[in-house]
Amino acid sequence: MPRFLNPPTVPPPLSRYSQAVVLGGAYKRLVVSGQLGVLPDGTVPEGLEAQMVQAFDNFLSILAAADLTVEDVVKVTVYTTVRGSVALYRMVRESKLGKAAPASTYLEVAGLAAPNYLVEIEGEAVREAPLQL
Repeated sequence: MPRFLNPPTVPPPLSRYSQAVVLGGAYKRLVVSGQLGVLPDGTVPEGLEAQMVQAFDNFLSILAAADLTVEDVVKVTVYTTVRGSVALYRMVRESKLGKAAPASTYLEVAGLAAPNYLVEIEGEAVREAPLQL
């Protein structure tokens, strides 16, 4: 049975969805909804770097809520409205994910859910689940 996560360490969903879903079985799989660069209190930081750092912090907070770490991340997708910011993305990604090297996609898009949102990060994490007898 899926477990739906909305930890208090990230902003609440903007509409009817969950921040993440944990799936069990032979593997524990976490699917994380797009995380905006928004503080838990709903404040939107100024600038792409501040929002990107916060979006990664939100993503990592959800990993922790599911008892997973950056080593379990298998895929990251980043959407940004700021053209030519791939170098900044790489710098922030490396500072947040360390030596982890998940499959990654970086997209520059025309817009996100609101004009003041500059970046959104989604991803998946997987860990082999212990055999339960």
